[in-house]
Amino acid sequence: MSNPLKSLLGQTAIYGLPTIVGRLLNYLLVPLYTSVLPIQEYGKISELYAWVAFLIVLLTFGMETAFFKFINSKEDKAMVFRNSFLTVIGFNVLFLLILIIFSQNIADAMLYSENSIYIVLLGVIVSIDATSALPMAKLRAEKKAKKFAAIHFSAITVNIGLNLIFLYGFFDKSHPEEGVLFILLANLLSSLVKPLGTYRDYLGLKLKYSSELAREMFKYALPLVIAGFAGIINETIDRAMLKHVLYNRGGLTLREAEGQLGIYSACYKLAMIVTIFLQAYRYAAEPFFFAQEKQKDSKKMYAKIMNYFVAFVCLVFIGVSLNIDVFKHFIRSEEFWAGLGVVPILLMANVFYGIYLNQSIWYKLSGQTKFGAFISIGGGVVTILINMIFIPIYGFWASAWATLIVYAGQMVASYYLGQIHYPIKYNLRKFGLYLGLALSLFLVSFMINLDPGEFTWRKFFFHNSLILFYVFVVWFIEKPVRKLTD
Repeated sequence: MSNPLKSLLGQTAIYGLPTIVGRLLNYLLVPLYTSVLPIQEYGKISELYAWVAFLIVLLTFGMETAFFKFINSKEDKAMVFRNSFLTVIGFNVLFLLILIIFSQNIADAMLYSENSIYIVLLGVIVSIDATSALPMAKLRAEKKAKKFAAIHFSAITVNIGLNLIFLYGFFDKSHPEEGVLFILLANLLSSLVKPLGTYRDYLGLKLKYSSELAREMFKYALPLVIAGFAGIINETIDRAMLKHVLYNRGGLTLREAEGQLGIYSACYKLAMIVTIFLQAYRYAAEPFFFAQEKQKDSKKMYAKIMNYFVAFVCLVFIGVSLNIDVFKHFIRSEEFWAGLGVVPILLMANVFYGIYLNQSIWYKLSGQTKFGAFISIGGGVVTILINMIFIPIYGFWASAWATLIVYAGQMVASYYLGQIHYPIKYNLRKFGLYLGLALSLFLVSFMINLDPGEFTWRKFFFHNSLILFYVFVVWFIEKPVRKLTD
């Protein structure tokens, strides 16, 4: 019998590799954007894509997770897929009709009065991505890894290629607003790759709907939608709010506020290296955890996986934080470097977020998804309050600290609720050791501030010796348990 931990690692590689490589390839767009776009236009792109995250959660309506839940418990798997897919299609048709009718009103509210076309293009992109989520999830459920990877890579390749062609071949820097338009057009065309790659699911779709199954799936998915929507508030509302709060209450002009948003968003990208791993891990972990639910000692397996997870994300935290003088060159224009100080804060915030996501399996497995909604709603409210109160005073620093505070709070809340309703005996001593060691090494590098503000080989070797020390400690602790996984 194959080892389940090795199975998870294999699935993470198979389904996560396209995501990791894809995200890394898309990351290559950041140097492109920060080299050709002014900070204000980059701020616009960041704000628009922050709204994409909200809309994807709303327009998929939790059907991706519901699909994985019910595909393992229902005999009529085709009906599970149809119900999920038809639900998402219905939501998106309604959304597009409303968006097109009120596009100018929405553009006015978002301070894009002269560019309502941005809103329409964004809506079409989101609808295509949302409707293609279920056919792509079906490929994962059917273990068609090669096809999943091929479609995913193709979409990314088209997006990057079109960005390069449009921005280097047609973009006129004297008309910076065209840069945003070209980026949206490239995204729109690349989004079409996924429905084209899964066209048989569209052509073969029967309009046969089970109202009984629909009620079960809606009951399961609704709390996930609320939790996901509130979770996206924690993740992206800072970029959606920053410009508006600074412009309306912070005493900045619209262009100045857009510039601050651009600086913060570019630096936020460096912190999202953690989330690249999280996305890849989630692709494999969610179906894996559901499949392992009925296995003997499944909870011990979940706890063991968490040990390695925490060790890894903490390694990413110190790896980037202690090499910020190297990673900053990923952002091509020095205009954006004014926000580099928030990167360690956001990295640690994403560490907490990753632990919270890993813990969240307890309410999905137990069917008590309402708790996920409660945790996320509470975090969303705190996020909005901190940003509203402190952005006018501290600017984007307030947004970074809000992210850290909320994710830490959600992690703790999820742990205690999980121990009551679906107890998993996590090794808190290891969590504390790995987190504490990573933070301590970061503080050591901060206190022994060699050659501040510039790259030197002396600093590079010192900082990376601290990272190697962390790796040695983790390896020393975890190596003895390898025999349990062989």
